[in-house]
Amino acid sequence: MSEEKEITIYDIAEYLDISATTVSRGLKDHPNINKNTKKKIFEAAKALGYRSNMFASSLRSKRTNTIGVIVPKLNSYFMASVLAGMEDAASRENYNLIISQSLESVEKEKANANTMFNKRVDGLLVSLAFDTDGISHFEQFINKGIPIIFFDRSFQHNNCISIVIDNYKAAYSITEHLIQQGCKRILHLGGNTLRNVYEERLKGYKQALKDNHLKIEEKLIYTSNLTEEAGSKAGEYILGLKEKPDGVFAANDTSAAHCMIKLLEAGIEIPNEIAFAGFNNDPISKIIKPNLTTINYPGYAVGELAVNNLINHLNGITNIKHTNTILLRSDLIIRESSLKKKNL
Repeated sequence: MSEEKEITIYDIAEYLDISATTVSRGLKDHPNINKNTKKKIFEAAKALGYRSNMFASSLRSKRTNTIGVIVPKLNSYFMASVLAGMEDAASRENYNLIISQSLESVEKEKANANTMFNKRVDGLLVSLAFDTDGISHFEQFINKGIPIIFFDRSFQHNNCISIVIDNYKAAYSITEHLIQQGCKRILHLGGNTLRNVYEERLKGYKQALKDNHLKIEEKLIYTSNLTEEAGSKAGEYILGLKEKPDGVFAANDTSAAHCMIKLLEAGIEIPNEIAFAGFNNDPISKIIKPNLTTINYPGYAVGELAVNNLINHLNGITNIKHTNTILLRSDLIIRESSLKKKNL
């Protein structure tokens, strides 16, 4: 079966018995074309199934005014906040976003990168998948001078910017807070340390223990994919320990909350028996009872800053090669889940 013929401006011109130049100008909303003619052109274009040839247009301008975005998953509050910031910043500058998710798979991430490259995006914003161990699949962008900005889950490269918070400092502060509440055996519910965010959070946790002369125990470091299910399994793991922790620092709020639920169902008192802290300040941190101590990670600001920096680079205002890392502020939010009742 033969493919349907692609409708062109010449087909519209013939349909309306006007010149192709008039059609072209009408479709671009040129001021010299009167309103009635424009209306007829748009109606004919819709009736005939005309599609604007963005590819040809981009070849002429060398810009598509599109930015590619690759994220690990869309079903998280943090990532939704990031994308909201990106959308708002892109809209203000008349850019469109093409958003894809890797579903935490490096193979899917590679496929997404190839798609973005073939769509001729002007730049790329990337948060890496759980199992990505290198960025060779992004070299085609770097070699062509197409800017890449990593955010949250980043990778250090001389020609790319990373937009992050100080995960080490944040993890140190939240672990130290638990220690100040009297915790001496703190379990860290962490993520894959291939990713900078989880590696730095683990380092911050360990250093806080060291600085407070507390022992680092491998059985109190529980690594998972930080999902709801992982949080529940971490709760089961804690219940199975002969000597239970008296504090838990989880690398995200989702796993923290579901770990708490499992322990609460088993009759564990929080925070009296086990104090809890999470990370991200997701809505679940304010819904779970007791409310969850956490780190505020400003997702909207991350997204807005990423788009603004990319567009400024494209417009020659800034140069990505002169900046490697942008650090955003994060804050410790103390809530009931970590405030132990001390026996003084």
